[in-house]
Amino acid sequence: MSTKAKGGKGTPATVAATKAKIEYTLHAYEVDPAADNYGEAAADALGVPYGRLFKTLLAEVDGRLTVGIVPVSSTLDLKALAAAAGGKKARMADPKDAERATGYVVGGISPLGQRRRLPAVVDASVSALATVYVSAGRRGLQIELAPADLIRLTGARVGDIARG
Repeated sequence: MSTKAKGGKGTPATVAATKAKIEYTLHAYEVDPAADNYGEAAADALGVPYGRLFKTLLAEVDGRLTVGIVPVSSTLDLKALAAAAGGKKARMADPKDAERATGYVVGGISPLGQRRRLPAVVDASVSALATVYVSAGRRGLQIELAPADLIRLTGARVGDIARG
């Protein structure tokens, strides 16, 4: 069963999920403006284990923006991301470039419904989970969905790209 965001049409992420006819649940929470780590703050606010809530990070792999989706309990292994994306070298993208390419603000970047479809890699730990949480396209809103739907909607490859 899908649940739409309150207040209208939703975000590009929820619109993409609805259009794809996948089952998902939205989870709203109060944003802590003093939080250093958006993902951990969201997991804490929702009472979700860090390994089930995934953050969306953008890196440049050989100069091409690439999405890395990893649990908030981990960090993105840039060398592993580059290899999984078929490249040689990766570095974190400039936040302004990430916002411009995705249409979302940092801290609310969803892997779903991005302005441009970018190559994506999701950490292999996703395969062991029944559902995962990712940003629904704004701070204070997470979307819970099946890992297979996350992979299908993002066109992601699966790889060991998380550290820690």
